[in-house]
Amino acid sequence: MRSKILSIAIIILLVGCTSSTKKNETTTVTDTTQTTTFKPVDFEEQLVYNRAVEAVIWGMPAVNSELMHESLLKAKGDYNQIIYWSGLISSKNQTLTPNPDVIYINPLYDTRKGPVVLEIPPVEGISSLTGSLDDGWQTAIEDIGPAGVDKGKGGKYLILPPNYKEPIPLGYIPMPSSTYTGFAILRSNITDGSANDIKRAVEYGKKVKIYPLSEADNPPPTTFIDLIDTPFSNTIPYNLHFFEILNQFVQREDWLTRDMAMIDQLKSIGIEKGKTFQADTRRQEILNAAIKDAQRWIDTKYEKIFTPPFYEGTNWALPASADVVKSLPTNYTLPNLYPVDERAISYSIAYFSAKHLGTGQFYLMTTKDDQKQSFDGSKLYKLHIPAKVPVKLYWSVTAYDRETHALILGMKYSSRASTSPGLQKNTDGSVDIYFGKKAPEGKQSNWVPTNPKGKFELLARFYGPEKGFFEKSWKLGDVEEVK
Repeated sequence: MRSKILSIAIIILLVGCTSSTKKNETTTVTDTTQTTTFKPVDFEEQLVYNRAVEAVIWGMPAVNSELMHESLLKAKGDYNQIIYWSGLISSKNQTLTPNPDVIYINPLYDTRKGPVVLEIPPVEGISSLTGSLDDGWQTAIEDIGPAGVDKGKGGKYLILPPNYKEPIPLGYIPMPSSTYTGFAILRSNITDGSANDIKRAVEYGKKVKIYPLSEADNPPPTTFIDLIDTPFSNTIPYNLHFFEILNQFVQREDWLTRDMAMIDQLKSIGIEKGKTFQADTRRQEILNAAIKDAQRWIDTKYEKIFTPPFYEGTNWALPASADVVKSLPTNYTLPNLYPVDERAISYSIAYFSAKHLGTGQFYLMTTKDDQKQSFDGSKLYKLHIPAKVPVKLYWSVTAYDRETHALILGMKYSSRASTSPGLQKNTDGSVDIYFGKKAPEGKQSNWVPTNPKGKFELLARFYGPEKGFFEKSWKLGDVEEVK
């Protein structure tokens, strides 16, 4: 189904097609760190391997989303409830590149029994929400809050199951979902990061409600599950569990027309709607080999996503390709464009999408310093943030584990933001942020700790970006090593 042979999947098709005498020839996958060997016994095994690689790339956003529900079940929650954190998150939250400088209020919905109401409160003084409603493929249905459909006035968003044809009751904002399940990622914004400020943001966020439309006349109380001390993760498992999770998604959701070419692809690796996913020992070996190779291919492509950069001459870039950014708002309906490869890259490192990127927030990411060297957690780095950052709400910079794309485990905190208490400013209003295993003397409040035994990456967030940000009259320079 693809027009090109995956560079990391090697020339496996060529091996099997040249001659029947070569069916036992070894196929070797190599990257800069190690060599993995997969040896197909016959063409059938070769086909399973190739299609498993394709399944990983195609299914990445669905598995990413499904893993959040798996973690919710472990926390004794379920769909049509709201998970939240009653404080700023720690590394117990092992979701992909989460924001540690907001209060998360995340409803997960299930419309299999009918439409679901997501009730959003109006802005109250400095209290507001920034976020979006996403389907199970993490394609934004619409944005929510001041930068969304309700424009800060609040409202009742009516989440509709696929192909829903009934009339929409008056007073509701229809949200047609292409999947039965999905989620909203809502951030209750803070201002100064004080205990009272966080308390205010939590209380405001808990005004969000979720309930079935069938009970709208007398809505039941919304169940909130506080995960502040509970492990919660959707880091991608590059092993057999990926396929188990993908199977769960396929069993529950209807096939979308755009994806029907994957029906036979998945059947050949053991995933078929209405049937139990089973893999014998040999099938497991093939699937595990395929997903490891897919992981290396995705990671190689990830490093290339930073070209071209957002600012010319720097290493900062939006961690999504131009084709993904173009396709997401249309739910991948543009003719002649379905960027499955690039989509996999983005959802291997992050979750969530916005309908109108740049209205409520914008993101820039980097994995390298000004000398184009990968960030080393044993070294010290400095990022200079010029004064007058063109944002209405706040800016932040967060360090993540380069391998998992989650918060670095065991760190006291993971970011610094314009809302961080005690942040030191230079005389001109600019700010210097430091990253490394030890804070420079007198710079503790401007320091983000890193693991000296690992590599890391940085994500800069800009909430409420203004015109000057996109005109690039303000520019963020590269991170520099402090020697």
